[in-house]
Amino acid sequence: MPASHLRRPSDAVTGHPGAGVSIGEVLRGLTEDFPRVSASKIRFLEEKGLISPQRTRAGYRKYTVHDVERLRFVLSLQRDQYLPLKVIKDYVDAIDRGERPESLPGGLTLSPRVVSDQLSRELSARSRSMSAETLAAEAGAPLRLIEDLVSFGLISAVENRFDEHALKVAVACLQLEAHGIEPRHLRPFRAAADRELGLVERAVAPAASRRDVASKARAAETAREISELCLDLHGALVHGHIARMDS
Repeated sequence: MPASHLRRPSDAVTGHPGAGVSIGEVLRGLTEDFPRVSASKIRFLEEKGLISPQRTRAGYRKYTVHDVERLRFVLSLQRDQYLPLKVIKDYVDAIDRGERPESLPGGLTLSPRVVSDQLSRELSARSRSMSAETLAAEAGAPLRLIEDLVSFGLISAVENRFDEHALKVAVACLQLEAHGIEPRHLRPFRAAADRELGLVERAVAPAASRRDVASKARAAETAREISELCLDLHGALVHGHIARMDS
């Protein structure tokens, strides 16, 4: 993803930091990089406290440079990092309080009220696709391991290209292999992930089945929250058993 994805939506916004533009102008500036964004999605993010546009006397929203930068930041992290809105909101709220949180999950940082070039580079790295050879090189793993991970269903390619999630799986499996745990031993993880996904899909099915964008956005965010809770539960159960090994 080139640095141009951080363009502001119009000269009306860039010309004066305090100037405001309509939601239609914001959409025209965002749709090239976020084709599925809509007015309903932006209003949903406002409802969740991610942005707070000004209002005219007639009640129309007006978006400033800061609002647009926050929108791009939130949309980028949702798309490329799959972070829950709560995690993103906690971070930008800390920035607004004058704090300096070191990083978001994944190591991204954000300067106060500015979407940085570093963010562009990091998001670009996370959204790229890789060949099997590149994936092996990035993970520091032999190509044989990548082939085994594909064979046992732990990673999969789309048109022979792998994403950043495959890289995370490869790195974790390489480290597990050092403990004698091979890909063939890890097939239950794939089955467990599929069962968890089914559980999440059933939980959000009523909202996901609606056609309006706001409902779909809520369903996606709820799915992220449920998956995070499932991961917390899994970690607590495993760590609880391990803790008893010392007792």
